[in-house]
Formats: sequence, structure tokens, C-alpha cells
Amino acid sequence: MATATIPAPPALLTAEQFAALPDDGRITELVKGVIVETPPPSFQHGETCANIAGELRQSVKSRQVGRVMSNDAGVVTERAPDSVRGADVAYFSFERLPKSVTPDPYAEVAPELVFEVRSPSDRTGALMAKVVEYLDAGVKVVCVVDPEKQTVSIQTQDEYARVLTAADELTLPEVFPDFRVTVRTFFE
Repeated sequence: MATATIPAPPALLTAEQFAALPDDGRITELVKGVIVETPPPSFQHGETCANIAGELRQSVKSRQVGRVMSNDAGVVTERAPDSVRGADVAYFSFERLPKSVTPDPYAEVAPELVFEVRSPSDRTGALMAKVVEYLDAGVKVVCVVDPEKQTVSIQTQDEYARVLTAADELTLPEVFPDFRVTVRTFFE
């Protein structure tokens, strides 16, 4: 009788091993130690991210309270097995990540705020799992921005999601007590 050889499962990567991989041009995240490829974002996605980052950066820079990241900057959301998510836009206060510290490759603390811009290829379940992952990692507020519907869904650990429409004003009292922007601004 012949015996079958079962191949060993692939080794799970750590965040540090993931960061050390050569750039092969693919857009990837590390999810529970496994590399997951995502399609390139659309023009609308990129423009929406730029608008969000611009509004947020203007507020943060004028107050000198932290830094804004974009361009799918890596955020470690889990360890053992590791997950590194590419946040569309993220804010780290200087309290969590001092100005004098430049993480290499990723910050060991979670940002206070993450914006995820929904792409047409995003599945609701996968996007909500990512939101929960951010919140479990210590992110105070996750905003899911939907360019097609022109809405922002705000999620925290302690509240049900609040959905704002284009005419509504977005405030983030958990992170920035005096930050205000009309949701429509993200889509103009």
C-alpha cells in the first residue's frame, strides 16, 4: 500500500519578515502570517484618500499633536500570528508615538484613528473584519468611507456604527475635540 505525503503548511511570516521581503510591485497585506494580495486602488479611491489625508494633516499640523500617514502605511494589528494592514489614512498622536521616534519597519503601537476607503472590490465581511482588527489592536476610531454612497461610517469599541451622509459634519471627539469637516469635502 502506498502512503501519501502531505505537504507541510507554509511557514507563517512575522511582521519583520514581511517588511524585509523585496518589493515585487504587488500590493499586499499580512493577515495572520499569510500574504494577501489586493488589487490596485482606483483613481477615485486615491483621490478620496488624498482628500482625507489633506484635511486631517492640516488640522494635525496646525496643532503639532501628531502625524498623519497614508499610502497604505503598515499598521501591526496582531502578533503571533502577525497581521500588518495597509491603512489608507492613519493618525498617530505624539503621545502614542513620540515625534522623535521613526518606526522601522512598523510602529509597535496602534494609531488613534484609521480611515479605510471602500473599494468596489471590497467585500463587506472582510472590511468589517478589518475594522474589528483595528479596534482590537487599540485604534480608538475607525472610519469607513464609501465614495460611491458618499458616506462615512464611524466605529469605536464602545458604540454602534454611526453613518454620516455627504451633508453631515464629521467630528472626532474621541481623538480631536475641535476637528470638524463636512463629509462632502472628502469627495470633492
